[in-house]
Amino acid sequence: MLGRTVSILFLCLCAQAQDWPAYHGGSDNTKYSRLDQINSANVSRLRLAWKFDTGDARKDSEMQCNPLIARGAMFVSSPQLRIFALDAATGKQLWRFDPHDGKPGTGKYRHRGFNYWEDGEERRLYFAAGPFLYSLDARTGKPVDSFGAGGHIDLRNGLGRDASRLSVSVSTPGVIFKDLLILGSIVSEGLPAAPGHIRAYDLRSGKLRWIFHTIPQPGEYGYKTWPPEAFRYIGAANSWSGLTLDARRGLVFAPTGSAAYDFYGANRLGDNLFANCLIALDAATGRRVWHFQFVRHDVWDRDLPTAPTLVTVRHHGKLVDAVAQITKSGHVWVFDRDTGKSLFPYRELNVPQSDIPGEKLAAKQVLPLKPAPFARQQLTEDLITDRTPQAHADVLKRFRQLRSGPQFTPPSREGSVILPGLDGGGEWGGATWDPETGLLYMNANEMTWILRMVERKLPAHQSGKSSYVRYCAACHRDDMQGAPPEFPALTSLAGRRTVEQVRGVVLKGSGRMPGFSHLKPAVVDAVVAWLMKGEDKELTDEPAVPSPIDQQYRLDGYVRFTDPDGYPAIKPPWGTLNALNLNTGEYAWQQPFGEIPALAAQGLKNTGSENYGGSVVTAGGLLFIAATNSDHRMHAFDKRTGKLLWEYTMDAAGNATPATYMANGKQYVVIGAGGGKWGNASGGSYYAFSLPD
Repeated sequence: MLGRTVSILFLCLCAQAQDWPAYHGGSDNTKYSRLDQINSANVSRLRLAWKFDTGDARKDSEMQCNPLIARGAMFVSSPQLRIFALDAATGKQLWRFDPHDGKPGTGKYRHRGFNYWEDGEERRLYFAAGPFLYSLDARTGKPVDSFGAGGHIDLRNGLGRDASRLSVSVSTPGVIFKDLLILGSIVSEGLPAAPGHIRAYDLRSGKLRWIFHTIPQPGEYGYKTWPPEAFRYIGAANSWSGLTLDARRGLVFAPTGSAAYDFYGANRLGDNLFANCLIALDAATGRRVWHFQFVRHDVWDRDLPTAPTLVTVRHHGKLVDAVAQITKSGHVWVFDRDTGKSLFPYRELNVPQSDIPGEKLAAKQVLPLKPAPFARQQLTEDLITDRTPQAHADVLKRFRQLRSGPQFTPPSREGSVILPGLDGGGEWGGATWDPETGLLYMNANEMTWILRMVERKLPAHQSGKSSYVRYCAACHRDDMQGAPPEFPALTSLAGRRTVEQVRGVVLKGSGRMPGFSHLKPAVVDAVVAWLMKGEDKELTDEPAVPSPIDQQYRLDGYVRFTDPDGYPAIKPPWGTLNALNLNTGEYAWQQPFGEIPALAAQGLKNTGSENYGGSVVTAGGLLFIAATNSDHRMHAFDKRTGKLLWEYTMDAAGNATPATYMANGKQYVVIGAGGGKWGNASGGSYYAFSLPD
């Protein structure tokens, strides 16, 4: 008990000591800092204090880590998921840990941060690389031998399925409650996939302490919202975007994503609790306290994209402790923390049914009546791009061949427009809360995507080609053209990768792609032969036996709706920054966020741009955010008005969340500039800014 008390006190003291001791600054996920040495009056003097290059950037790599700062040390990760400890005041390297043991990485990694814990002289850092959750000595970078097996545990274990056939990792850190590390997971979005159960581990030993089944098992609440055997074969419904903790109440808030397969659910008929939910759990036991489901039987990939934010708002004249959740669809929901009751009104609406054979959608869905959405909700002809007459004519012609309706318009065989797109609206950078002003800040994307379904026929026997179609074509398409650069074309692989490199990516995954380590070696070899040589090996010992995971329909690739030059099909803004007053439900300000340098040079400015990563708000009157994909800028805005006060251009986009802290009496703001999204330049450096001496 004493150790648990010391742990909690340590985190409180760290906050008072003006560190950044947890992901997004604290388990409340507010991203608010009381620091004010850098403020609206002097931020124009901000300059680069130091820059640390991890040396790990490569073509198309990304780096999304929110730095963690504790006791003068900064912990960061590289594009190839190597871990560094730096002197927070100088950027000098203190130690380095390589989970790959010196071997080259297999592809693109997305790692967003760490968990840090201290008890007496013990200091530990937790993070996942592939299926392994590591515990490192934060002073030396060496694995803690007493944690699991030699410093790590295998996250594939304890899920009730064959661990060798699962792909499980953690990209966004969980939360620490007393002596528990509570985690969500990232799993495959297609089938087969691991279930996305939420788990709590002993901080010292790594032993599993409790588990909450997001796909309920017989006798559990929500079981009847699935087919009877779904818990054996359905995957996902996972909390990939992180967790939020109210330590005083002992409540952990877990946002979940859709069930696999994301876009067709004939094998999971029903509302599918606890997919697409915000779940309040007893942090000590994992017991459900309350939940709210945002999308029933999701076929739109409407994962909750970020952990919610703890806020205190004035509601009907009283202060209410609440939790605010933003969505990919561009909505803000606010719930009483204790009861789960929505503080703003919402409506239940009748929605159309799917005409895809075998599919049965929920008859009703919910949307809030207030606050208004922070992203446009439907593409209509008047919103089609007019960037050039040629672009307008091309997009209009294609638009008239597609379905476009309000939220919950079903995916279709001709193609349905979804706005906001599959990346949001709100995305994993999440919202930021300022307790001084009562403003909630959201950066958003306003891109249209196309959901087109195609039939998938199971051949009599598996082969290299049919296995590719079965496991890979939903992202990379039947013709292997993909949706570059995020979902790359796989044509001409032989000239770009070796057989071993391709096999490594197939087995271990890369970026959004899960690993397929569950496949038998003969199947992997056949897929690799098809990719590298066009050789369609028949797997005579592997009959293509239908199973509940084999769906009749699948998505025809992840397709963004763009004009012929690759710019969005919709009129600007393509990215926005929004400040919402949670006491009133009205917006204080909204504005375009970012620009495209090539278009700005032609006079088309203030378009906004796609943006990934979050913001930090300070008592100094500032909102710090990088995020913008194309212009590579770090920004400081006046938090009350949205006026731009300072910016700095980096080598790559800061698709991450900044951190701010004090070191040797000086306030710093640090951001990782990894870029690499949608074909933009990649980087591997951390930039720290401060005022001149």
